[in-house]
Amino acid sequence: QVQLVESGGGLVQPGGSLRLSCAASGSIRSINNMGWYRQAPGKQRELVAVITSGGIPNYTDFVKGRFTISRDNAKNTVYLQMNSLKPEDTARYYCNAGILERYGIRYIDRWGQGTQVTVSS
Repeated sequence: QVQLVESGGGLVQPGGSLRLSCAASGSIRSINNMGWYRQAPGKQRELVAVITSGGIPNYTDFVKGRFTISRDNAKNTVYLQMNSLKPEDTARYYCNAGILERYGIRYIDRWGQGTQVTVSS
């Protein structure tokens, strides 16, 4: 069974930093794009950043210059370094990955359970 497990969330003051991690495990043959999404209470889930299997990142405008996405293909892990955090960054952050299982025939989107990030003084 393939699963994604996030870690690294927590409470931080405005202007602070956090680093999220998401590790994929199970019977995996290949992973293409990996990304981070977030969902605040009462709002729809939105894309934060995505990174291709070749390491090319793409960010939404509201995190450009503050967040950095990276991945370690050997560990099937994606990271999100979040700096200069603002109260409006408060949300549950979800990891997403397109995964081809060992005996699969196509890539399937997988989601983690999410990790809470709260930015407050």
